[in-house]
Amino acid sequence: MTTTTDIRPTSQAGSLASSAAFRTFAVVFAITAPVIYVICEMQNWPLFTYQPASNQFDWFFVPPVRDHGPTMYWYGWIANAAIGSGILGILALLLPERVVSRIPLSLVWIVPLAAMPVLVYALRFFWRW
Repeated sequence: MTTTTDIRPTSQAGSLASSAAFRTFAVVFAITAPVIYVICEMQNWPLFTYQPASNQFDWFFVPPVRDHGPTMYWYGWIANAAIGSGILGILALLLPERVVSRIPLSLVWIVPLAAMPVLVYALRFFWRW
């Protein structure tokens, strides 16, 4: 009794990861998401506010309710960053290839890395003793 495994390369018409349009969208999304997130966090512009004690969602910024525990704005900032970056990524698909090819790929990791000290500074009141 023998067991063999047939390992033959399958031909694929093309994957999403090898698509030039997906590459453009992903690069623009990765560069703009941290920027939009930092702007929304610094200006306190959440898309919605979540209050876990009462399981309540409110549109935009709502101040904390007394005796209801902490109010969570993070979800709203993430939603703003995802929607804004998605829109910019889709708009980048309309750019000519010669413009898109000039976007340095190093910005995909430099921009989020540069956003970290800004966010640490913006949330400095959490680090006080």
